[in-house]
Amino acid sequence: MVLYAATSNPGKLREFATSASRQGIEVLPLPRLKEIPEPIEDAPTFMGNAELKARAYSLTEPGALVFADDSGLEVLTLNNDPGVRSARYADDAGFKGSGTKDQRNNALLLQNLGTNPNRTARFVCTLALARAGEILLRAEGTVQGEILSSPRGTDGFGYDPLFLIPALNLTFAELSPEQKWERSHRGRAFRTLLDQITTNRLIG
Repeated sequence: MVLYAATSNPGKLREFATSASRQGIEVLPLPRLKEIPEPIEDAPTFMGNAELKARAYSLTEPGALVFADDSGLEVLTLNNDPGVRSARYADDAGFKGSGTKDQRNNALLLQNLGTNPNRTARFVCTLALARAGEILLRAEGTVQGEILSSPRGTDGFGYDPLFLIPALNLTFAELSPEQKWERSHRGRAFRTLLDQITTNRLIG
């Protein structure tokens, strides 16, 4: 059986596909995703954005089960910013640092944190599953950590190089793929979604 993911992010697709394969479910990128106009992500919550994307994209593949995610970083001392704007943090602020978008987002985060000793943060992932524009299931996963003062590791994306798991003294960008999937917000949310799919007999 097949689930279609409304993402072209190779890191996310790899993680989703690996987890789903253990339950005999195949995860594929939504066909013609790059040709489909992107819905405007203007909801005030992660789940709201996941739902609006799932609804919109599921209408492009009649009868298929399509899921979308919205995820990001919340930093307690920054009033839970970057939050739903995590992927567009630097762009929204007009931050003109050098490097990739991820690097600019990380640079702005460190600038805004400064020397603040309270660096508690969490990653959030929400997932919504839809068919023909109707939301069928929802799932959420979180993971707690701390923001470092400089990046470590090369295997992650987004804010991974700054996000430390204190119990392991490793950032998300230093974890093996297996470690990351076991502990990550995305892994937790997707495992919950897969369990709901099985319980509700949507597949198999």
